Amino acid sequence: METGRLTRTILFDVDGVLINGYHSNPERVVPWDKDLLADTGVDPDRLRKEFIFDIFIKKVIVGEMALMDALEKRLPALGYTGSPMAFARYWLEKDSNLNQPVLDVVGKLRAAGDCRLYIATNQEHMRANWLWSVLKLGDLFDDIFYSARIGTRKPDPRYYQFIADRIGPVTDAPLFFDDTEAVVLGARKAGWEAVQFDTIDDMIDHPWVKARL
Repeated sequence: METGRLTRTILFDVDGVLINGYHSNPERVVPWDKDLLADTGVDPDRLRKEFIFDIFIKKVIVGEMALMDALEKRLPALGYTGSPMAFARYWLEKDSNLNQPVLDVVGKLRAAGDCRLYIATNQEHMRANWLWSVLKLGDLFDDIFYSARIGTRKPDPRYYQFIADRIGPVTDAPLFFDDTEAVVLGARKAGWEAVQFDTIDDMIDHPWVKARL
């Protein structure tokens, strides 16, 4: 990519944008855990209540605790007696439904050669590396900014400031696609142009993106 031609910084959320899984719009959710009880013996409702919305959100997603440590601590109480590593792999594999049409657009933007492409997401370290290396998003994007790396999650103003410090001065406001309203509003307060993503039309109909497709 010729840095002299760069005109825009574009950022994308993961879940609900690059991955078809969790989405802030309930109609768009693709559950990764629909077979969890049959496959692992863990009730998905209990996992969400007692793990994801507790220690995972409070500690793991912001980098205060490793995913493995949290799973080691909480899985036995959920009735899981297998390897936490095996459970993590199951979770990662099931929650890897790439939104290929969106990635095709990202590929076209990269081929246009006049923008920098980043991921901006709330993730813990293991899944961030999975996204980057196993799902090969690192082939399309310049970097992945994620909450465990930053130490806080969207829409904390410090999250956007961390990214702004890393991407440096820009002529045009960064363009950001995210499915969650609060995150979009936080990005706008940080001076970004943020679009709430529901379907791919919200991306391809954006004038700057449309001009490059």
